[in-house]
Amino acid sequence: MSARRTASDSDELLRNLAEFRYELRRFLHFSENAALEAGLHPQQHQLLLQAAGAAEGEQVTIAYAAARLGLRHNSTVELVDRSEREGLLERTVDPEDRRRAVLRVTRKGRRVLDRLSGDHARELKERAPQLLAALELIQKHMGERAGEVAE
Repeated sequence: MSARRTASDSDELLRNLAEFRYELRRFLHFSENAALEAGLHPQQHQLLLQAAGAAEGEQVTIAYAAARLGLRHNSTVELVDRSEREGLLERTVDPEDRRRAVLRVTRKGRRVLDRLSGDHARELKERAPQLLAALELIQKHMGERAGEVAE
């Protein structure tokens, strides 16, 4: 009985994770296409978003951007170079540590980002019920599993 219940629980968890991943991928696909339609590479959009959306007082450096984007340092430098050439970002020397470059979104970058952010907010509003439902099923499943372990 316990093995059957475990297999059934495992199948349910897999279905829930698959559904969540599907909904998440649908949003990411939308995001990638929206960036391309706006004339950006999807990673440029993500770079602009991280630079503009950094916490107040946070220095947006190459290292910060690399960590937030999950990229290697040299890949991030190339992305910053391309974005700077296109007038989307400015790079200045950090006055406190001249070895570091501080990144700032330009007006042009902000205009593109603002338009994309509005589109993304509308898309998330539309997709939120499906994403939340999938997350809630996973959370419920994990809560039930935790209760069984405690027994």
